[in-house]
Amino acid sequence: MLLKRLYESALAQASYLVGCPDTKRAIIVDPNRDVDRYIAAAAAEGMTIAFATETHIHADFVSGARDLARATNATLLLSGHGGDDWSYRFAAEAGARLLHHGDRIDVGRVRLDVLHTPGHTPEHICFLLTDTPASDKPLGMLSGDFVFVGDVGRPDLLERAAEIRGTMDAMARTLFRSLESIRALPDYLQLWPGHGAGSACGKALGAVPSTTLGYERIANWAFQIGNQDEFVREVLAGQPEPPAYFAVMKTVNRDGPPPRPATEFKRIDAAALGRHLARGTRVVDVRPTREFAAAHVPGTINIPLSKSFTTWAGSLVPYDRDIVLLAEERENVDRAVSALSLIGHDRIVGWGDHAVREEWRAAGKPLDSTAQVEPAAVVGHDVQLVDVRASSEWNAGHAPGAQHFFLGNLEKLADSLSRDTPIVTQCQGGSRSAIAASVLRAHGFKNVSNMHGGFDAWKRAGLPVEK
Repeated sequence: MLLKRLYESALAQASYLVGCPDTKRAIIVDPNRDVDRYIAAAAAEGMTIAFATETHIHADFVSGARDLARATNATLLLSGHGGDDWSYRFAAEAGARLLHHGDRIDVGRVRLDVLHTPGHTPEHICFLLTDTPASDKPLGMLSGDFVFVGDVGRPDLLERAAEIRGTMDAMARTLFRSLESIRALPDYLQLWPGHGAGSACGKALGAVPSTTLGYERIANWAFQIGNQDEFVREVLAGQPEPPAYFAVMKTVNRDGPPPRPATEFKRIDAAALGRHLARGTRVVDVRPTREFAAAHVPGTINIPLSKSFTTWAGSLVPYDRDIVLLAEERENVDRAVSALSLIGHDRIVGWGDHAVREEWRAAGKPLDSTAQVEPAAVVGHDVQLVDVRASSEWNAGHAPGAQHFFLGNLEKLADSLSRDTPIVTQCQGGSRSAIAASVLRAHGFKNVSNMHGGFDAWKRAGLPVEK
């Protein structure tokens, strides 16, 4: 058996190619929208993609399973579980074969047995892999968002992201039962999860790419709790705020992910940039925080091209507005376009590099800057200290008098802030709050500064902390 892990760091997401060397047939599990990557990986191994499938309706990226099946003439396999609300609504139109608990998929001499493992989502399935030429016993499991390294899939997304009220307690109990259902599986079983560290699909995902069921039974907190009520309390406690775009992805992937469009956009000049800003186009500058703070075009927002780019772009860039990207060079524009495509942001209408700022200045238009203030400069002054960290961070300790606005919700709550009193944004280290400062300034707030070093610097300065 051949198994190849294809990891997308922009999403902390893993897809898998499983193939039979004898028959040269392969299956791709949990592909994202970058389908060319999977086609190239199969070709490099001399294999034909016979099946495209996924473990569940994803919340953090646009699924590529349907696109991949179309591009390779593969059979599309989708979970047949989920009930009326969370079954694949495009399955019949796409000619998909629906999978149920106990079904078997033969990829040459490699066997995949389907396990229904609901809890993270109602329709979630896993795949037990058996390399039949070697043994009739399973080798491992593609666990999707059921079991991670050190964690399990969060059961609160239907309620907290898709706003299906009253579901997270029931889903947590379902997840507990799913964990109980794999009790008979052997300790030696390899586990290959769908996400790694940095994903918001759990709260404490490990960075190791794979694990074993036996090790997780020793080290994973979820396997240490035998009481269902206690498990429910623990699995729901401390979950991070889901990125706002998760609700969009759940609906898109349930109803039918659109084909990835051919991206066509042009370099714009300063005059065109001004027109885009005037008409409400979301202009995103992807340069590092320090560069943006020193000089930027007023009205633009800063989302640095880092590992968190998709999280904040998905939360702060509306899906119903055009997008212009600004960077120092075209290469970074292309990286941003690729990352945005993974989460369904396809309305990119233009781009600009460092020359646009020079054109802007040459045309007599001012550039803006964001002041960086030290924590001590806040104490005793009439300012609004806006803490944009997650709730778990806030609850662990915060500056007295600060106001808590999670970054992903900041824009829709911003009008509750005074426009007459200076604002200082603050996060743990200073990067998220820099994004927040740019969002507030683009929203029309004039006197906004960013706390250099964030709450870490606040504590190092020996300033008071409350809980």
